[in-house]
Amino acid sequence: MADVEVNSWVDLIDALYDIPQTSLGRYRSSLLYRGVCDSSWSLETSLYRLGPHHASVEEPLLRSFRKYAEPGSLGADSLWMMLSMAQHHGVPTRLLDWTLAPRVAAHFATSNEQRYDRDGAIWCVDVVRARDLLPKRLRDILDREDAFYFSVEMLSGIGSLQELDAYAADGEFALFFEPPSLDARIVNQAAAMSVMPGASLSIAGFLEAHPDLWSRIIIPAKLKWEIRDKLDQDNVTERLLFPGLDGLARWLTRYYGRGPADDVDRAGSEVPREVPGEASPGQPGPR
Repeated sequence: MADVEVNSWVDLIDALYDIPQTSLGRYRSSLLYRGVCDSSWSLETSLYRLGPHHASVEEPLLRSFRKYAEPGSLGADSLWMMLSMAQHHGVPTRLLDWTLAPRVAAHFATSNEQRYDRDGAIWCVDVVRARDLLPKRLRDILDREDAFYFSVEMLSGIGSLQELDAYAADGEFALFFEPPSLDARIVNQAAAMSVMPGASLSIAGFLEAHPDLWSRIIIPAKLKWEIRDKLDQDNVTERLLFPGLDGLARWLTRYYGRGPADDVDRAGSEVPREVPGEASPGQPGPR
């Protein structure tokens, strides 16, 4: 599907919330979203980014994660709990993070000010259409549960990566699931995850082969400051999405950091800097 470039905040909201009414009279999206701060980035997993040897180290990575984790810290002893925990804590895995919340995706497309010279993007994937491409045994689970995508409990019958990979005998597919509510971060981010039945399989390649499954919203670099400030006004910030002192510190650093005036000051004069607890003239700070 072709990219959709937005040119204003209103365009972005229209694109994100173009949700048709269901047969029940509700407005429920069938999409999951992934925001990236650079539109040139592909949908590569953290495992794939390890390099050519990534497939051979997947099992040792997970085995070591299970071995050295503090007793009881991994919760239930299941593949899906372990994969979710590993991804959540930064271990390279074949999982990819998504969100049910459009504005959360917009946050991640605009959260890195070092990339404000690049266009951002929000990937949108239709999980209902993706469900139709699953092997029948997996589709039957979703049909029985009347669900768009899986919970980790629904996937309990798949106990190893080898068992998951065996499902690809009849063709590739992308499996989307909702991770357990490990902490407030996952809950507040409305997190979802995707996994492919093979460490080297690419969801980007899968989506390219099925253009009816996805679209991509392009956020021009010139629009990022406006979107970022309006998301802050909506409280879609690091303070909410990464609860705790670390998230608070990240939000404060960005909120009181460089602004567009710093980038366009061509006269050589010093641009007044905001400091925590003070607002620049005419600009209210957080209360």
